[in-house]
Amino acid sequence: MTDDLRQKASAVQANAYVPYSNFKVGAALRGKSGAIYVGCNVENVAYPEGTCAEAGAIAAMVAAGETEFTEAYVIAGSPMPVTPCGGCRQKLAEFGKGDVRVTMATLSGAEEVMALSELLPGAFGRAHMEG
Repeated sequence: MTDDLRQKASAVQANAYVPYSNFKVGAALRGKSGAIYVGCNVENVAYPEGTCAEAGAIAAMVAAGETEFTEAYVIAGSPMPVTPCGGCRQKLAEFGKGDVRVTMATLSGAEEVMALSELLPGAFGRAHMEG
């Protein structure tokens, strides 16, 4: 089943808007329903105003009415698999359980798989907000 995520992430990665870094990233999430949501990074000349691929995929998922994903695939044009940034790890933790499989990949086919809880141990979550 990961093959369809790989295909979708690779396809959207090609659409990334990265005129400043030239570092394209694509992400695909499988929603709890089985639907796949994709996102790519979008840079802005005001650098902090860009959007990560994972955040784009999450936004597409939420816009479609889903709030939980069961698998993620992130691909980048780098020599080794790239983990999601810290902010995206927190965003992923908002919508995925700790055992969710996150595959990080390169265009050449190298992959690394981690559970979401391994990417963000001790994640800040809803339980911290309950009083």
